[in-house]
Amino acid sequence: MGKEGNMLNRRERGSYWERQAAAYLERCGYQILDYNFYAGRKEIDLVAREGGYLVFVEVKSARDERMGDPLEKVNAAKQRRIRQAARRYLYQRGMALDTPCRFDVVRVLGERIEVIVDAF
Repeated sequence: MGKEGNMLNRRERGSYWERQAAAYLERCGYQILDYNFYAGRKEIDLVAREGGYLVFVEVKSARDERMGDPLEKVNAAKQRRIRQAARRYLYQRGMALDTPCRFDVVRVLGERIEVIVDAF
């Protein structure tokens, strides 16, 4: 992210890493369908297709290990909100509730990006 990254506010940093995660996922064969899907106050960072799955992706980042593991931020309550937003996404797009879906998490730690497939 470089020195300019220190000048960004929290939302701008989040958007930056969401774009980086999307580019990484595309290199891994994902097709990005949507960015920042909102269902009321619930949000899904990225929606993609990968293989035969519709994938709902949560992106979490931390500058370094001292900030803790970004995965810890995807707790049970966050997972519940993402699932609710995913149901709304399917409904709004006219997709069946039995559409093959999964929930991936992209962990950004410093400059490292890692995908946890089928995280929850």
